[in-house]
Amino acid sequence: MIRRSRVGSRPADRPSLPTVIGLPDVQRARHVITPHVRRTPLLSAGHLGECVGARAWLKAENLQRTGSFKVRGAVNAVAQLDEEARRAGVVTFSAGNAAQAIAYAGRAAGVSVVVAMPETAPRTKIEAARGYGAEVRLVAAAELVATAQRLVGEGRYMLHPFDDWDVIAGHGTLGLELLEDVPDADLVVVPVGGGGLISGVALAVKAVRPATRVVGVQPEGAQAVRRALDAGHPVRIDPPKTVADGLTAPFCGDRNFEVIRRDVDDVVAVPDDVVVEGLRYLVTRARLVAEPAGAAAVGALLGGAVRPAPGERVIAIVSGGNVDADRLASMLA
Repeated sequence: MIRRSRVGSRPADRPSLPTVIGLPDVQRARHVITPHVRRTPLLSAGHLGECVGARAWLKAENLQRTGSFKVRGAVNAVAQLDEEARRAGVVTFSAGNAAQAIAYAGRAAGVSVVVAMPETAPRTKIEAARGYGAEVRLVAAAELVATAQRLVGEGRYMLHPFDDWDVIAGHGTLGLELLEDVPDADLVVVPVGGGGLISGVALAVKAVRPATRVVGVQPEGAQAVRRALDAGHPVRIDPPKTVADGLTAPFCGDRNFEVIRRDVDDVVAVPDDVVVEGLRYLVTRARLVAEPAGAAAVGALLGGAVRPAPGERVIAIVSGGNVDADRLASMLA
């Protein structure tokens, strides 16, 4: 368990944070979250492998509870709250998937949740967060963090959707599953927003099999992590612009950045048409309903932004499937 503060992440100009979690924290997180999450299937993707000259699999986190990987970190983090934070309730901010996941985790633990969501968030994500019991505050995208911080001032506890050690440890359980299913995996390709998923996956994968490469994929219009790596520290991007609303974090988390720069081999940026290509492939060839964010890794492989060596064992994470049916149809038309 990581000791928590009552406020959110540190300013970017403060000294670097040491990485204070490791494989034992991920293994403990697995015991905590197992009653509440699914072990999602790892699907053989023979045609994808033929396209990229490798052996390929898809990790179907779109079939996860609440429709995305986010529930892993949310359940673990809420479980670590002390009694004061539980009584106060939590607040977070999210474009949609973390909102649903934290609401789900809060309901399971008897903790009230308020979430700031952008007014432009997909209606299905807003209604799902409410359905899991969250109070949703719809605000302009630029006001998400400020709205959440105001609620901290009113007494709630800030549960950051990605820049949190317990969230990262929870997401690391996905990395453990990958290497249990493909112990000799050569390459794991991960969609990236603020860095929560890739930092957890990379931490776990590198601890178990250091030779496995971990590569992240971001949309060109939302390069929070890529720009942080280029700058040597997290920087804010305003406003992110991409069809992949699940990858529109305006900054890379400080804690995520510390893990990413140590354990991630590369982060590449791709145009939205590559993301849509991955989405089309998942729906038409793999028969998986994914949201654009969930298709970024597949799109990067198909488009050549990420190139496995011939015959390598490659896993692409399909990170989420929360998409409006009308929007999905319009993108695939």
